[in-house]
Amino acid sequence: MSPRPARILMTTDAVGGVWSYAVDLSVGLSAAGVEVVLVGLGPQASDEQRAEAAAIEGLEFIDTGLPLDWTASEPAAIAESGALVRGLARRFEVDLVHLNTPALAAENPMPVPVLGACHSCLTTWWLAVQDGDPPEDFRWRARAHWAGLIASQVTIAPSHAFAQATAVAYGMPTPWVVHNGGRARAAVCQPRNRRVLTAGRLWDAGKNVAALDAAAAFIDAPVHAAGALAGPGGAQTVLAHALPLGPMPRAKLAEHMTGSSVFCSTALYEPFGLTVLEAAQAGCALVLSDIPTFRELWDGAALFVPANQPREIAETLQRLLDDVPLARTLGAAAAARAARYSVEAMTGGVLDLYRLLAPERFARRVKDAAA
Repeated sequence: MSPRPARILMTTDAVGGVWSYAVDLSVGLSAAGVEVVLVGLGPQASDEQRAEAAAIEGLEFIDTGLPLDWTASEPAAIAESGALVRGLARRFEVDLVHLNTPALAAENPMPVPVLGACHSCLTTWWLAVQDGDPPEDFRWRARAHWAGLIASQVTIAPSHAFAQATAVAYGMPTPWVVHNGGRARAAVCQPRNRRVLTAGRLWDAGKNVAALDAAAAFIDAPVHAAGALAGPGGAQTVLAHALPLGPMPRAKLAEHMTGSSVFCSTALYEPFGLTVLEAAQAGCALVLSDIPTFRELWDGAALFVPANQPREIAETLQRLLDDVPLARTLGAAAAARAARYSVEAMTGGVLDLYRLLAPERFARRVKDAAA
C-alpha cells in the first residue's frame, strides 16, 4: 500500500489578503501533492470564496465562524479558536499546522510542528499608523500574538521589511522570509481607460485611502476605489472625491485592473500588498507610497510618493495620466517585476520550510514535485 499524501492544516479568513494567500498557496501545494485542510475563522466565506476552495484538488474547507485574534472580544475567545484548530489537526491526522493567525498556538500546543505566518499584527500596525500608546485591547492581543510566534517552531513573513518590523516589535529572532505570490487573474490588454484604481480594505486606516481621496480632487480623471468601506470591527471610511465600487470578486477586480492605466496605493502599513501584485500582473503603472515594503518589492518598477501629501500624489498621478507612453513603460516594468512573485516561487519557499519541520513527510513530496 502506498503511503498517503502529506497533509497540512492551514488557517485563513475571508476578510482580506490572507484568503488570497491561502487559496493560491493551496493551489501550489495541491500541485506538489500535498493535501490541505483549510480552516476559516472570522466572517463567513462568500459563495465565490467557497467555490474557489472547492475547485482545489485535495482540499477540505471548514468554515468555523469563530473569531480571529483581532476580532475576538476576550483572550478566551482566541483560546477557543486555537482549541478547535488543535482538535481538527488530530481529527484529520495532519503532518503540520500552518497558522496564518499565530496567536491560536499561544495556549494550545499542537500535536504536530507549527509554522506561524506573520501577515500583519496590531502592534506593527499601530507603530506604523498611530501615535502614542495602544489601548489595552491591543496590548492583550499583542501578548497573544507574541506567545503564538514563540510557540511556533518556524515563523515566516512576506517581506524582509515586515520581518524586521516584527522582530523589533516583539524582541524575537527575525522570521524567515517567503515572498507572497499570486496567480494572474486576467490577460493584460490595451487600450486602457484614463483612470486611477485603488483596491483593498478601504476602511483600514493603515491603507490610508483618505490621502488618495484628497488627491482625487486635484486630477482631471476618475479615481475608482474597490473594496469595503466598513470593516467587521466597526471601522469605516467615507470617500468625498473617489468613486467607491464596493467589494467585488477577484475576477471582476482583475477586469478593472486591466482596464485602468494607473494603480495607486498610499498605504502607511503594508506587510506585502497582494492587490499591488495583482495590479502589476495586470500591467497597471504603479504609484505607491514610499514605505520600506514597497521599496523592497517594487523599486525600479513603480513611482513613489509621500503617503500623506495629496498634492504631490495628485501631481504624480496626473503626470502618468497625461503621458501614456510613460504609463505603458511603467506598466510593463511592473508586470515583469511581478513575475518574481509567483505561486510557484512562494510554494517552493514554503515547502522548503515544511521539509525543515517534518522532513520525513515532505522531503519525498518536494522531490516528486520537482521530478
